[in-house]
Amino acid sequence: MKTLLCDCNRTMPLDAAMRERLSQALAKTPGASAEGLAEPHTLLCRREAASFQRAARSGDDLLVACTQERALFLELNEQTEGALPLAERPIRFVDVRETGGWSKDAGAAAPKLAALLAAAQLPEAEPVPTVSYRSQGRCLVVGPAEAAERAAAMLAERLETTLLVDGGALPQARERAVQAGRLTRLSGWLGAFQAEWESGNPIDLDLCTRCNACIAACPEGAIDFSYQVDLARCAGHRACVKACDAAGAIDFARAPQALAETFDLVLDLRDAPAFTMHQKPQGYFHVGRDEAALVRAVLQLRELSGEFEKPKFFRYQAKLCAHSRNEQIGCSACIEVCSARAIRSDASRKGRKAGEGGGIVVEPHLCVGCGACSTVCPSGALGFAYPGAADQGRRLRTVLAAYRHAGGRDAALLLHSEGAGARLIGELGRAARVDAAVHGVPARVIPLALWHTASVGLDLWLSAIAFGASQVWVLLTDEEAPEYRRALAEQMAQAQAILAGLGYAGEHLRLLEARDARDLAALDAALRAPAAQGVAQAASFAVQADKRATLDLALEHLLAQAPGAAETIALPAAGAPFGSLAIDAGKCTLCLSCVGACPEAALADNPERPQLRFIEKNCVQCGLCATTCPEQAITLQPRLWLAEGGRARKQARVLHEAEPYRCVKCGKPFGTLKAIEAMIGKLAGHAAFQGAAAERLKMCSDCRVVDIFSNPNEMKITDL
Repeated sequence: MKTLLCDCNRTMPLDAAMRERLSQALAKTPGASAEGLAEPHTLLCRREAASFQRAARSGDDLLVACTQERALFLELNEQTEGALPLAERPIRFVDVRETGGWSKDAGAAAPKLAALLAAAQLPEAEPVPTVSYRSQGRCLVVGPAEAAERAAAMLAERLETTLLVDGGALPQARERAVQAGRLTRLSGWLGAFQAEWESGNPIDLDLCTRCNACIAACPEGAIDFSYQVDLARCAGHRACVKACDAAGAIDFARAPQALAETFDLVLDLRDAPAFTMHQKPQGYFHVGRDEAALVRAVLQLRELSGEFEKPKFFRYQAKLCAHSRNEQIGCSACIEVCSARAIRSDASRKGRKAGEGGGIVVEPHLCVGCGACSTVCPSGALGFAYPGAADQGRRLRTVLAAYRHAGGRDAALLLHSEGAGARLIGELGRAARVDAAVHGVPARVIPLALWHTASVGLDLWLSAIAFGASQVWVLLTDEEAPEYRRALAEQMAQAQAILAGLGYAGEHLRLLEARDARDLAALDAALRAPAAQGVAQAASFAVQADKRATLDLALEHLLAQAPGAAETIALPAAGAPFGSLAIDAGKCTLCLSCVGACPEAALADNPERPQLRFIEKNCVQCGLCATTCPEQAITLQPRLWLAEGGRARKQARVLHEAEPYRCVKCGKPFGTLKAIEAMIGKLAGHAAFQGAAAERLKMCSDCRVVDIFSNPNEMKITDL
């Protein structure tokens, strides 16, 4: 890949020495290329455009270190004779100006620039399945009549509109379908909305001709140009019925109607939205009385006819899910964090075959790709797929390797969204260029754009530290839902507790808040926080698609490099992915119901003895064992156990064991002493378990059968 680097009219210190340093770093970084860096450019988008055209004709893959003039370069490629079309050879772009070249310490930013260039040269992530939508342009406009008519007029050229109004004057001319009533339920998504409403007014708008005879006839003035009867003012003269006799649109005996219809799009002009979640379904626009929002919504709605696709952002492995077993609920972290309400419980066993457990259901049409579900999922059953963990891990490892090869130290990764987050960093970079009081993005801070900031969590954060990062910061803007903020904070508390327990000094993870440009000063100061202690030697492992496998690899490296690891690291209870179990020996009867409930094979029995065995590495602290236990004898203990260099947590150990109860006839063990004694005590007063029957409770199954058939006083079926 050939890289075209421009110092933007000499506003960045990209002299020959820095370009040479970049070349050497990229040459040492696997998968990166230093081609093109030796050639200096000052005005690549203007006076030196011929250099871009020569590169375009070469047929090489191109990376242009400028995002401002992206549109110009793309158009120039199309107009350059001999250049490959974009469909055959896409051109990549990366911002090195606002992200560091304009900062006050830009002269020391060579390691960061090398990291950004290496990341931009990585191959595209693996493609993912897509989710399809089909819209025929049927749009429901809900709200007051005047506002709904005005909005519908702006949409009528492109969409087939239906109005659902609840008050307000209707125009004299009937230009579109109008329904009167109160919206009671709205569900669905783009191309598949189901609207339900109630209509209880005596006037049927479908039959009404808007002749205004009823208005003139009503002595109370209970009918206006909404063509609906104000029942509170109506005195029952029914003069309107007589006036409307020919059309028959007024019927006071008509029962309230519950109506339903499907639509492709919904424009909601009411004060309160039909959907209350943070992330509304695609195809639904709530604007209320905001005129600017109405214009934006209309412009988007006009383009939403046809067939559309989006990535399927997630992958789900039901066999790893710790949500439910036997209709008992364990982990519900993904359901609670989803701001689009795209995830629901599927814990019921109704209609299932024996052995089939419940889990969750994710509706891909509602999923907006935040990835928060994968961040909070302790088992890895839900994973973010756009891009996947393996691709993100490769990116982190490459970035930090290039930074290190260029001589960089104490790298801080600044994870931000591709939307509002990128805009804020751009504004900070521009401010640093013209304002002496603004520092800009420091040389050690490497901004990395994500589809969504909530899509990267504990496994990748700890992997980044293992790969050599000093810190991982996540920039939050007004795009993030409250659920995401809470989830990220909880997961960061887990990661920080682990790193502190391993002896790494300093604050390694932080959420940075910056909602708009007014917060730039605070963001500028936050980015200059001191570095935290990192690993002495960077890891080289590959991030796995399996979340728990990646966590194990990261923890092994961090433990090997740890300045002073504790044997046991206590973890916060909220969102803990690791831990042990405490068994109340006085309550536990070793019924082993917890073993059957455990979805991760963390609990097991011993065929040879009455024992409850536990592999701590497998435990995800879902709580299904505690929920299932009939004796309430299990308590979760969030922690990371690192005894024997971390090996102990991977081995089975006995949590509880009991003396076996031996058959009073043959002496064979067939249960635990406590369980059999408890059973005998509970059945002591039962009429069916008296005398010989009571004694049989103390026998194994074989001896019990022999005793029944050998007892001369026992009634047999042949005696009946």
